[in-house]
This record gives sequence, structure tokens and C-alpha cells, in this order.
Amino acid sequence: MKNQNEFINCSLRRALSALGGKWNLIIIKIIGTDELRFGQIKKEIPDVSEKVLIEKLKVLISYDIVVRKDFKEVPPKVSYRLSETGIKALKIVTEIELFGSYLKVR
Repeated sequence: MKNQNEFINCSLRRALSALGGKWNLIIIKIIGTDELRFGQIKKEIPDVSEKVLIEKLKVLISYDIVVRKDFKEVPPKVSYRLSETGIKALKIVTEIELFGSYLKVR
């Protein structure tokens, strides 16, 4: 049996922390291979609140899945794109989406 530190720090737990929840996979799918502004992401996910979207983007940034680019302009302009890690996550999202197409709701 693994010791407790290995269990707590395992890569599956980190992946679930980064990708889990209601919105993270959807945000990754929406950004895709584009560089989008906050409003563009929000427009594609109208049922997420701005507060939650901001929080989820911060989580994705903290795991280096999303990169935030700040422009030195007034008014402030910010865009988001997937990092190399985010592109790997996008492949997972695509596979999960494909798996979902096989599921039947009873």
C-alpha cells in the first residue's frame, strides 16, 4: 500500500483538482486553440456567472492550463489561451466528449 503522502500527492488527484467541477472542461473546450477575451468566453457559456467564470479561470491559470495575457492598455484588456498543458487537457476533453456521445440516458 502506498504511503499517505504518495496518495495525497498522486497525479490523478492533481488532474481531478485541475479538471474537475462543473465548468473547467467546458472552459477548456470553449477556448480551444483560440485566444479569447473574457467576454467571448462568457458569451459561449451564458449559464455561468461572471464570478464563477473568474474563479475557474484562476484555477486553470494556477495549474498552467490557461495563460492570461494582460495588455498594457486603458481600459484594461485581457485575453486567455491554452498553454501546452492546456492543449493536452483539450485532447482529454475531446475524448470525454466522444465518450459522452456513447452514453444513453435512461
